Amino acid sequence: MHRRILLALPGLLLARPAWAAVTLHSAPTQGALVLGSGAAGRRVALDGRPVRVSPEGFFALGFGRDHGPRAVLSVDGAAQELPVRPREWDVQHISGLPPAQVTPDAEALRRITREREELARARALASERTDFAGGFAWPARGRVSGVFGSQRVLNGQPRAPHYGLDVAGPVGTPVLAAAAGRVTLAGDFHFFGRLLVVEHGHAVHTLYAHLSAQHVGAGEEVRQGQRIADIGATGRVTGPHLHFSLGLGPVWLDPQPLLPA
Repeated sequence: MHRRILLALPGLLLARPAWAAVTLHSAPTQGALVLGSGAAGRRVALDGRPVRVSPEGFFALGFGRDHGPRAVLSVDGAAQELPVRPREWDVQHISGLPPAQVTPDAEALRRITREREELARARALASERTDFAGGFAWPARGRVSGVFGSQRVLNGQPRAPHYGLDVAGPVGTPVLAAAAGRVTLAGDFHFFGRLLVVEHGHAVHTLYAHLSAQHVGAGEEVRQGQRIADIGATGRVTGPHLHFSLGLGPVWLDPQPLLPA
């Protein structure tokens, strides 16, 4: 549901012209991508970091899994605190993984470090396109086998939260682009296996991992619903599935609330 910031936030001075037409289209929540509009020609910042605004006034805000209870959004220097709704996260226990996958050796750690740097560079790319504002579609059909934000315990050892949505399916199941964009990374990584990253504008991107095949390469334009890959079991997995992630720059976000029911 659309709602203007000035109507949603008590105590805001309604006479501030910078805020008069700015609208957030969902409530700030831990893990949420929040779309905004009405900021054409305005300077927008979230928690002190500049936010890209399109010529039409569209912008995107990312609230990480562990974001605190408040955020500060400013428009042309006029700052306002936003309440950020908390969420509860599941804990998953996964056993039976090969020890080398849980505690990589020195050579694997060097590879992982290189891959993290490569992925960070791809996730930082930001174009002026605004495909993210057109909505997202499910990237595959199948059973949801993992959710964003869950704390994984691998062979009894706690690990970083799960920053994606897992869709289980047979090897070869089509993987579709969740939105139009440009492929910024196509690779084969230690943890993710074969993966693709697609940028949808303003550094909003989706990641598709554990693929058995990639049908597009870096630099290619894709349309929403286009078959870009196939579900597989590459990388660190216990069975064939698609790991689907959403991000805004370095911040991982929950894609599920943005997908059709």
